[in-house]
Amino acid sequence: MKESVNIKWLENMAFEGTVNGHKIVIDANLEVGGENRGPRPKPFMLFALAGCTGMDVVSILKKMRVDLDYFNVIVEGDLTEEHPKHFTSMHVIYEFKGKDLPMDKLEKAIELSEERYCGVSAVYKKAMKITSEIRIL
Repeated sequence: MKESVNIKWLENMAFEGTVNGHKIVIDANLEVGGENRGPRPKPFMLFALAGCTGMDVVSILKKMRVDLDYFNVIVEGDLTEEHPKHFTSMHVIYEFKGKDLPMDKLEKAIELSEERYCGVSAVYKKAMKITSEIRIL
């Protein structure tokens, strides 16, 4: 199985890409010649991890019959100062709201995502430290 994306240069530092049929514009900030027409590429790495694990956790909790009123995933990444700037670690924060949320099931769903199902996490773990926490709001 092969996945593919395509990005086309628009002008200056802006590119338009198509991912799963959805158009996305990426750009640089003004200080480096961009026009801030879209997000930068590196934050998409954080976004990919948040989306991958978030979808896993929702799916697993649904199978466990856990009802959520609210679920949010925050991913924080630490970047190097020197070039090429890259993430050295990421921290995933899982935020939940709901009535009588079973902590053991939340922990199990997250563990299954992090250790078995999330392909983004599997690749990132080979390159950096990934940690996580649960917050009940």
